[in-house]
Amino acid sequence: MQTTFPQLLLQHASERPQATAMREKEYGIWQSLTWSDLATMVEHLACGLHQAGLQRGDHMVVVGANRPRLYATMLAAQSLGAIPVPLYQDAAAAECVFPLNNAEVRFAFAEDQEQVDKLLEIQPQCSQLTHIYFDDPRGLRSYDEPGLAALDELLAAGKVYALAHPDFFKASVQGVKPDDVGAMFFTSGTTGNPKGVVHTHDSLLNRARAGAEFDHLTNQEEVLAYMPVAWIGQNIFSYAQWLACGYVVNCPESAATVTIDLKEIGPSYYFAPPRVFEGLLTSVMIRMEDASALKRRMFQFFMSVAQRVGPSKMSGQSLGMVDGLLYALGNFWVYGPLRNNLGMSRVRVAYTAGEAIGPDLFSFYRSIGINLKQLYGSTETAVFVCLQPDHEARADTVGVPCAGVEIKVADNGEILVKSPGLLREYFKNPSATSEVLTQDGWYHTSDAGFIDAHGHLKIIDRVKDVGRIKGGVFDGSLFAPKYVENKLKFFQHIKEVVAYGDGREKVCVMINIDFDAVGNWAERRNLPYAGYTDLAQKPEVYQLIKACVEKVNADLSADALLGGSQVSRFLVLHKELDADDGELTRTNKVRRGFIAEKYQALVDALYEGRTTQFIETVVKFEDGRSGSVSATLKIDDAQTFAPVKAAA
Repeated sequence: MQTTFPQLLLQHASERPQATAMREKEYGIWQSLTWSDLATMVEHLACGLHQAGLQRGDHMVVVGANRPRLYATMLAAQSLGAIPVPLYQDAAAAECVFPLNNAEVRFAFAEDQEQVDKLLEIQPQCSQLTHIYFDDPRGLRSYDEPGLAALDELLAAGKVYALAHPDFFKASVQGVKPDDVGAMFFTSGTTGNPKGVVHTHDSLLNRARAGAEFDHLTNQEEVLAYMPVAWIGQNIFSYAQWLACGYVVNCPESAATVTIDLKEIGPSYYFAPPRVFEGLLTSVMIRMEDASALKRRMFQFFMSVAQRVGPSKMSGQSLGMVDGLLYALGNFWVYGPLRNNLGMSRVRVAYTAGEAIGPDLFSFYRSIGINLKQLYGSTETAVFVCLQPDHEARADTVGVPCAGVEIKVADNGEILVKSPGLLREYFKNPSATSEVLTQDGWYHTSDAGFIDAHGHLKIIDRVKDVGRIKGGVFDGSLFAPKYVENKLKFFQHIKEVVAYGDGREKVCVMINIDFDAVGNWAERRNLPYAGYTDLAQKPEVYQLIKACVEKVNADLSADALLGGSQVSRFLVLHKELDADDGELTRTNKVRRGFIAEKYQALVDALYEGRTTQFIETVVKFEDGRSGSVSATLKIDDAQTFAPVKAAA
């Protein structure tokens, strides 16, 4: 059943020419694009790119939000045997230099003026970049740089070429083989330069089909494509599985309208990292705080019912008559309207991945009737390694190996994977490739975990991050920073956490508050503040965060394995961690090592017992300017609890 992305496009266009392939919201109106129209657009783009000199094996960068023309450009490049390389649209110009030079990129698709400006800024450092095509012409009328052209011009030229050479496109598509390179994705680069992950058509489509078969996906699904295309998770769900299944991909008008567009589309298949689910829940809780007393009481009562019996109902267990009636009433008055408000009233399958999700957050969505499940995978594995079957979704595991996957655990606890979806190599980086791929085909995930008694995979943390407490009351205890961070991030008032403790006598954390949630909390208590920095250092806010920390400590104390990871001291940072400041990756993962160096004074203050510490930090603004933020941060102690004894 091997095939390629362009061949699947032509198959859908032949079998279902008038069926909707994509929708795009523009000026508040949803515009539909059929498979036939999409195939014609791809043909014209491919012919235009061929005329312009794009050759088999060339890399073509695409940078922008999810748009039909961006997807069509990727398909056009693949039709010629070229390789699309999606980049993050919010990446700074300097971050694009290495990928463009590493992949020797000559051709680029840029969505709009912002992306064009970014590419033109770095063009002197990327001399091989000679062709830039833009989709949205707003603001670009007076640009006359060599090699810069509108996508409409490329389409027009390609249409002429297609009329003169009617057999060229199909012949070119047939010349692309399943084991040809289909796409390249650059890793987030938490340490050093990012690495180009090389995937074939077959590795991506094999995993796309495995996921589709696991959840019985059909061409009737509706998907909202709103995450960056450069993230392989979004690419698999809205590109590879889209072509494998033939369902409809919907592109929101902008990042600001995603919530509204989600409600209008009502997707049946939904995918988001935990931070999106956290944000949706936070917005719900903020609105409930502003609701009338009667509505709050009704919400609290029926949510207590949902939390008690909802997960059991989602797992296929029968409820008693009383609980069944209460849940039905709750579904009518609370859960149904809540699902509708979240835009998830039609969701049949929802997945979260990328980071561990808090158990309470996971339970919340399942308790109100949303089939939220976890999956495990990475860029190098084309996402699908483990999936949770319906009725077997648990917050503390990431599911069972899906079709074609083998898993084993190394002596040091590292998860090793063998799968048809593994990367071919890291581009121009054989040493890095040999570090992660063994000669007999096993991939080193760098994640620590184990298979539980039910056959589910349980991830603890990154192997390199799992450590031990040395000294103090928890001497010798296992320390898993990501596990601690994720437990704290469940609380609606906490947005980000960085935990330290390996080789030290105790665990200390630096916390980012959620400005919207804490701001709303402060306003309801008539607590004045002048911006993030001021709010973060309020004594009342520290007490709020301290309660969250101590709740996590109480939970950790009941964990025989990780009871020693309790937080002894904490501080609230004076600024939000930001990818533009190098503190987060573009997929919003904490760069713990970088932060430790940047905020060394704060780390020292935490461990030296100080109660305050002055800090001044250079920050980058959205317009590219630099400035600084300074504050004297408070440092507080948190209560810890005696951990339970591990079973003998």
